[in-house]
Amino acid sequence: MKLNIIATALLALINLPGTGLAAGLADRKTLTLEGAQRAIAAAVAQAHKNHAGGVIAVVDDGGNLMALERVDGTFAAGANISIGKARTAALFQKPTRVFEEIIAKGRTAMVALSDFTPLQGGVPITIDGQIVGAVGVSGAASAQQDEELAMAAAAAVSRGSAAVTYYDAEKVNAAFDKGAVLFNQGESYMVHASRREQPGMAEIHTRDADIIHVLDGTATLITGGTAIDAKVTEPDELRGSAISGGDTRQLKKGDVMIIPAGVPHWFKEVTNPFLYYVVKAR
Repeated sequence: MKLNIIATALLALINLPGTGLAAGLADRKTLTLEGAQRAIAAAVAQAHKNHAGGVIAVVDDGGNLMALERVDGTFAAGANISIGKARTAALFQKPTRVFEEIIAKGRTAMVALSDFTPLQGGVPITIDGQIVGAVGVSGAASAQQDEELAMAAAAAVSRGSAAVTYYDAEKVNAAFDKGAVLFNQGESYMVHASRREQPGMAEIHTRDADIIHVLDGTATLITGGTAIDAKVTEPDELRGSAISGGDTRQLKKGDVMIIPAGVPHWFKEVTNPFLYYVVKAR
């Protein structure tokens, strides 16, 4: 009797609306317009960082265009090419580089496929193991850079997909020479190759946590307390002339510090130069 009651209850649960189990249905992820726009923003930011052009197209899992943007100076034909790359990556569920390599190895019959753009620069967008769409990029400085921009865009939506970004020592050193953003993951996080040659202002980041790793030099950093004459300088950012109160620490090579969002901090004194990585996480 008890077994019958349990079985009946389980069947009722399975057939409840919204469980995704009735009638052989399964939950599916979908790419929203907000997600498509986030992908575009990440690719455009990366293109600007590289001083490169590019047309970025985002499609859903059926290959339907959701968003398109052309960086100033990119050739007009890039729009159709980027859409073709995105559609190919979405419908065939593979990066378009794969097909370009297959054709280069002799399987030229693949070019006869309709609605098929086997050129490097198309990357699927994956969320929780499901392909929800794709990004296509055309018109950057090279085919490799097309793909890098597409990967940055896809990763901005996927939040930790398989996209890997590599910077050789020359690029890293060049970033530290002037202090520059090394990598920007849009709304997720940013890596900054920071350089200080003199003290700064008191800072408050209302949305970003700062994760600091000192590479060279020393600094006196004050955290907490109250920022004096703090004013909004841009969205989610405040600056002040100094900090009253707070905790004082001497930072040196190898030190790591994590400053949560909303905590005032001030580099009161620094050696010249003071070099450190900053990861800004939201």
